[in-house]
Amino acid sequence: MSSGSRLDGAVLVVGTGLLGTSIALALRRAGVEVLLDDVDGDNLRVAIDRGAGTRLQPSDTPDVVVVACPPRHASQVLADVSQRFPRATLTDVTSIKAPVLAQAIERGADPQRLVGGHPMAGREVSGPAGARADLFDDRLWILTPAQATSDHVMQVHRLVSTCGGYAVEMTATEHDLAVALVSHAPQVVSSALAAQLVDADTTHVRIAGQGLRDMTRIAASHAPMWNDILAVNGGPVADILDKLAQELQATAVALRAGQQAEIAALLTSGAEGQARIPGKHGAAAERYSEVTVQLADRSGELARMFVAASDADVNVEDVRIEHVLGRPSGLVSLFVSPDTGTTLADALRARDFDVRS
Repeated sequence: MSSGSRLDGAVLVVGTGLLGTSIALALRRAGVEVLLDDVDGDNLRVAIDRGAGTRLQPSDTPDVVVVACPPRHASQVLADVSQRFPRATLTDVTSIKAPVLAQAIERGADPQRLVGGHPMAGREVSGPAGARADLFDDRLWILTPAQATSDHVMQVHRLVSTCGGYAVEMTATEHDLAVALVSHAPQVVSSALAAQLVDADTTHVRIAGQGLRDMTRIAASHAPMWNDILAVNGGPVADILDKLAQELQATAVALRAGQQAEIAALLTSGAEGQARIPGKHGAAAERYSEVTVQLADRSGELARMFVAASDADVNVEDVRIEHVLGRPSGLVSLFVSPDTGTTLADALRARDFDVRS
């Protein structure tokens, strides 16, 4: 990190859940002094025990304050720390920006020092025990500066860089509409789909494949946290769900009527939309060759396969594992550049791997 991007001074993290503790660990990794505060004493103790920082003392004067509280509390906490630390740069990590920041300013937060933030990273687990210092590495981190002065905006840019992320600026309203589409509505859809399994026949659920696992992975996320998020950003999410419900209802009608053209149009539109999702490092999505291997489910087999790929000078862009029902093996799909697919398949066969593509 260049001297111009160095984050100097102490950082106070208020809230030691998953995101707050992960930010603290990332800052400690870079040698930054971190102070911690939380109304939840158990979370605070776990974060301190993990080396995320030291407990805030009455005499401490942080240069930056990161509020990592649930959305329903964040506005008041931002107002409180603004008054307690009148020179500190203020930021937060809530996934909703416009109402949280507006309420914080109404309650006394200094708008010139307030830079809204939202790291686009997370896990299905919650709490400080699940925190990771590398959680934000190479991940986007949205900033909504609003009325903040350039010095405070740059301070938060340095914070993001120190944590390993990439800062992107948006307006608060634009941010809330965007996350409703790419994050909040998908969470609801995943939960609704997974809820269909609760009363389903066990024999039907038993044959679930990777597609269902992919679709419902985020349904395992922390429900109370998502309840808070959806309560604050309900309007934009509801608009998207209304549109989706109309699409699904029209599809149900088409399925019952055997209207294949309408169904094909939806599937085609879906493929076009999926292709717009950014690919590796935020670049345009790429098409990869898929090399599938049936691999014994035992220690060392994955490592042996990756060594074979490395020895063949093939870069594996992505990997997916699907365990075979009732057998001690799994199907491992390796995604590589189209010009290296054949090279990888030949290299794996040469080492007696069961290549299925």
